Parts: sequence; C-alpha cells; structure tokens
Amino acid sequence: MKLSHFSFELPDELLAEHPSENRDESKLMVIHRETGKIEHRMFKDMIDYFDEGDVMVLNNTKVFPARLYGNKEKTGARIEVFLLRELNEEQRLWDVLVDPARKIRIGNKLYFGDDETLVAEVIDNTTSRGRTLRFLYDGAYLDFRRKLKELGETPLPKYIKREVEPEDADRYQTIYAKHEGAVAAPTAGMHFSKHLLKRLEIKGIDFAELTLHVGLGTFNPVEVEDLSKHKMDSEELFIDEKATEIVNNAKLNKKRICAVGTTAMRGLESAVSSNQTLNTYEGWTNKFIFPPYEFSIANAMITNFHLPKSTLLMMISAFMGHDLMKKSYKEAILEQYKFYSYGDAMLII
Repeated sequence: MKLSHFSFELPDELLAEHPSENRDESKLMVIHRETGKIEHRMFKDMIDYFDEGDVMVLNNTKVFPARLYGNKEKTGARIEVFLLRELNEEQRLWDVLVDPARKIRIGNKLYFGDDETLVAEVIDNTTSRGRTLRFLYDGAYLDFRRKLKELGETPLPKYIKREVEPEDADRYQTIYAKHEGAVAAPTAGMHFSKHLLKRLEIKGIDFAELTLHVGLGTFNPVEVEDLSKHKMDSEELFIDEKATEIVNNAKLNKKRICAVGTTAMRGLESAVSSNQTLNTYEGWTNKFIFPPYEFSIANAMITNFHLPKSTLLMMISAFMGHDLMKKSYKEAILEQYKFYSYGDAMLII
C-alpha cells in the first residue's frame, strides 16, 4: 500500500475545536468487520457490545503542560518552546521544539514568566526545529518541575486555532491518566466518563493498563510514498505483569480484547511473544503498523477519526480492512462526524 491510498478530502468544519459537552455523549460509529455493517450510536452505548470477562486495554499516560512561551534575551522576541522529553534530570536538559526556529541559535538564552526566575540556554540543535535546552533554575528539582507546570500550557494540537481554555486542562486528558510523560493525549480514552467505567465494571468487564508516553511523532506527516520507508519516532512503553495476566487470560478464554486507542494497540503489538501472547515490557517502541498486518492480541478497537495520510489512519486500515475504512470514513463525512483529538469515536469489532 502507498501513501496516496490514504488521501481523502476532509472539510475544515469537521475538525473538532471543542470536546463534546459530556465525555461519553460524543457520537459513536460501530463497524462490524465481518459483515461490513455500520451503526450510528452514542459513545456510552459501547457497553452493549461487551460482556463479562471481556477486556479493555487502557493507556494510562498523563499529558503534562508541555507548551511554554518565553522571551529571547536582548531582542525580547516571543518564542514558543514545546517540551518533548527530559534528557537528564540532574542537569535539567530537555529535548524541545522551538518556534520560530530560525531565531534560536546555540548560546541563546530564553526567559520565562513575569519574574524571569526560569531561564533556559540553548546548547544544541537536533533537527530544523529541535533544540536541546539546559534550564537554569535556582531551586530543588521538584520546585523546578512545579515551575514548569505552572508556566506550561495544555499542549492542544496545532489544528485547534482557538486559545487554550481552563477546561482543556481537564478534558485533554483521560480520567484514568496516572503516569506523567505524554505531550499528546491518547484521545480515544477521553470519551470514558467515571459513570461509564463504573457501568462497565459492574457488567464484569476487566481493565488492563499499559503506559505509552505519546510523543509528537504520532502526528508527524508521512512524506514517503513507499510506507515501508517511513520511520516512527520512539515512544516509551511500560507493560507490567498484572496487565499481561489479564490480557492473556482473556485471550485463552476467547474473550473480546479491546484496545482503547491507537497508542494502546501499538503498545500491545510491541510486546507480543513468539506464541502470540502478551509479554511484559519496559523500554521504547517505534512500531509502525500499516496494511497488510496480522494483529496478535486485540480483536476490537476504539479510536477517533483520523486525518488523511496519517499513521493512525494506516493502522485503522490494517485492522478493519482498507475498503471498509474508506466506506466508513465516507459515511462519517456524510453524517458530519467530528474528526481528530476532540472528535467523535469509532468502535471496530
């Protein structure tokens, strides 16, 4: 399959600028892979498709306020700094993206906050927009992290043109987020409310949690026609013994195992043993799933509606079949489903 197979016209008005009023009341398209049947429901109706002993695999990563605004020394130019990952805790070194990048060179200093108590020095160039910063802060490490959080802003995707609002801190996050480290939310999970999770629990659905710290690489455009030549950015992944036991037990008993989101699916597929069971995992993954691909663990999936030519769309195509994906996306546009991070959801069974 080639990049051009994943191109389609997406009207701008279908890009969701805001989340639905209630988490579990976004629209839900249900796709039956075997029959090709498509249903239109509400997200909280997803409970109807699962039974006792089925498993939901959740990505419990937590988004941190990764977008900062600083001023360049001397000129005072406003610079956006997007924190990607911490490289060294002791030296307070971070991998970041800067914008506008052309103004930022090695040796430049950036000042943050009204009191300018947080300063960063540019010590390396990594990519055209990437830099390594050393933060200078007069205080203990925990105080420094608190300061970053205080000055940082919820890292909404760039396609959302509005200003960040107070509710975004809560809504651009799953309610089961635990381990901080993501710069983008695992958005399929944002549709779950506390009430819905409780109802699933009462029905006997099990939950297995993994942690995959979503990086911006998820959204990197694919720029090669030959998909096998695209390289995914690495993201940190943790799967513990408790999760593997829950998943492998469900697999043994031929239960439904549902990956909540493309990140949960990538996590599962990154830790498959030679006998097609789930292994524990601690490390990095740059797994890129595109058709044709044989999935080993999950046999159901919840996901949002993705952008043309994205790696996320390619995974969906591999999971549900390319023709069915094209048919369902055509219908989604016709039925005015909302796309992307704050958009509506799809259940593929």
